[in-house]
Amino acid sequence: MDTWQAIDTTRAIRKFDARPLEPEHLRRILDAGRRSGSSKNQQSWDFVVCTDREHLAQLAGVGPYAQHLAGAAAAVALVTPDPAVSAAPYSIMWDLGRAAQNMTLAAWELGIGSAPATVYEQPLARELLSLPADRWCEFFLSFGYPENPEALTWAKRTGGRKPLDAIVHAERW
Repeated sequence: MDTWQAIDTTRAIRKFDARPLEPEHLRRILDAGRRSGSSKNQQSWDFVVCTDREHLAQLAGVGPYAQHLAGAAAAVALVTPDPAVSAAPYSIMWDLGRAAQNMTLAAWELGIGSAPATVYEQPLARELLSLPADRWCEFFLSFGYPENPEALTWAKRTGGRKPLDAIVHAERW
């Protein structure tokens, strides 16, 4: 799969097959996140990998839209310095998004679906991940082989993206 094909065909997958990820697939996904560029090469992220079914079910409680974590083969917590107690630059969220996109595209190439989950219940996430006091988890990514393998080749939804002309401005707004 080439880069454009991965970008153009990736879909959010929230229902997963029960089988675990192949260890080399999980390692490749994580390495794709590690290989992402970061502002001033600070690499201010850590990834907490969760594969235990009971733990994944507990993690699904971190937010109202995080239920897919319970059915995933793996969840990756995207951890950064806590913005409330550190001088972490705003660019850290840009860096984290780049790492997350690398991971989701690497997964897609391997036939693995993914979806993001925002953490609304910070105390629960902190407890379940045993985060140090100076760390913060704003997002999780769920990963797994799609419950329906046809999801990997579904056609794009009509109206799923705004036309390019509607969002691109030349020189000025």
